Amino acid sequence: MAALALGFGFSAAQAEQPTLKVCTAENEMPYSNKNGEGFENKLAQYVAEQLGRKLEAVTWTDPRYFIRDYVDKGLCDVVMGVDQGDPRLSTTAPYYRSGYVFISRSKDDLDLQNWDSEALRKAQRIAFVPGTPAETMLRVIGRYNDMFNYQQELVDFKSRRNQYIKYENDKLVNEVAAGKADIAVLWGPAAARYVKASSTPLTMTVIPDNNQRADGEKVGFHYSTSIGVRKGDTALLAQLNKIIKDQQDEIAALLEADGIPLLDEPDTALSMN
Repeated sequence: MAALALGFGFSAAQAEQPTLKVCTAENEMPYSNKNGEGFENKLAQYVAEQLGRKLEAVTWTDPRYFIRDYVDKGLCDVVMGVDQGDPRLSTTAPYYRSGYVFISRSKDDLDLQNWDSEALRKAQRIAFVPGTPAETMLRVIGRYNDMFNYQQELVDFKSRRNQYIKYENDKLVNEVAAGKADIAVLWGPAAARYVKASSTPLTMTVIPDNNQRADGEKVGFHYSTSIGVRKGDTALLAQLNKIIKDQQDEIAALLEADGIPLLDEPDTALSMN
């Protein structure tokens, strides 16, 4: 009877364990997927464990609306991997900072230190995601129009009207590995896993954060990433900030396991919310 009572007590404790509902993408690798294989899935699991909660993944399919349709309606508590200061949410102190990268075949030994590199002017094909800083700088150096048709091929000429058009990060890295593109310009965390796994040795170079448009306006290439919570949930925000502050080494190790290039935070970003 005592053993039976203990068993019921254990089951009740499991059932009563609070949950941490995390909004996660159904298929946005290498960040996350429904099978929990992305690096943000692993980070969410780690955060839930630190909070003493059971992780509950709430999946979305279209990034344009999930904050409005999921977070604001209380269907999930936390969003991993948002820009620090995202106005739609309360955001934690950043848990990592990274940058956009140039990716090339190691055997080509290209000198790709910045956007003035001659290799960018000579490249036949440059893979990139539209709407990112890469597009802005390709326009600055006069290579955007050269790449327009190729860029459309990467999504099979699908219409963009009222559609979420996704550029697959592994495909863009593999374009370089297979020799179909000379260079790719991608967000480091999005590309790192595939660069690391490539059977063709690839070189990934972090792009300096000192670029400007023709009108002198800065084009940012380094960004800090935070965890987002629903506005007004100050208690959860404080708990998450404490985890980020106390467990920086463990969080960095999870990211580095994916090959993600990590950069130092500016002093202004280190203050806790």
